[in-house]
Amino acid sequence: MDLRSTLLVTGGSALSFKLLNTIVRFLPTPAAVLATKKSWKWRNISTSLAHSSLTGAWAVLCFSLQPQMLEDLISFHSVSSHSLVAVSTGYFIHDFWDMALNQSFKQSWELLLHHTVVISCFGLAVINRLYLGFALVSLLVELNSVFLHIRQLLLLSGQRNRPGTEVTAPRPTVTYMTNSWLNLGTFLVFRGCTLGWMARWLAGNSENMPRSILALGTAGLSLICIMNTVLFYRLLRADVLTNTKITKGQH
Repeated sequence: MDLRSTLLVTGGSALSFKLLNTIVRFLPTPAAVLATKKSWKWRNISTSLAHSSLTGAWAVLCFSLQPQMLEDLISFHSVSSHSLVAVSTGYFIHDFWDMALNQSFKQSWELLLHHTVVISCFGLAVINRLYLGFALVSLLVELNSVFLHIRQLLLLSGQRNRPGTEVTAPRPTVTYMTNSWLNLGTFLVFRGCTLGWMARWLAGNSENMPRSILALGTAGLSLICIMNTVLFYRLLRADVLTNTKITKGQH
């Protein structure tokens, strides 16, 4: 794709995710979401789930069809991989503005910072047609985001605890706990291992990269690694440590 086509795909993606977000508004919304007045958050996370499902599967498909891309993450790419990074960039642009307009800065600054880093890195990749393979590797993280977003939707819709146990001895539903373990497991594989591999790749290929690109990549990856470490601790504390304490208290 030339520059014009790239910008059209990116802009079209942003508008498409905005349209999807609008469509979700007219779909049935759980009563618990309406009662807590978190309809915007429900729409936002539902749209994020669609992006994660699409891009995670698409990234796996790209590597499956062209495994040689793993041998050259800098210059080798296909039309499909280029389109995928452009589509994902469009989503992050949409989500950035969606949060900026509907949520306070205090609540969203971490994600806004994350999105700024991703848009900068992905934007350079799609415009210059370089490091698309590296960007594609980072999208494998979205395979975990699927379960992370499902967890958020379950919490919003009040489906974490079994009915009748909320007050005395909260007991998570089978659906919530199954998703929780899948979330933690895929977190370690598709976030922990992927980000660790990316850091190793950056260190090993630093001599082949311009200093400005290396600095941007290193700073961005370091920030995302820190954010994911904090996120994993929060998930572990909320879904494992808390439930363990509750279980011990019942014996």
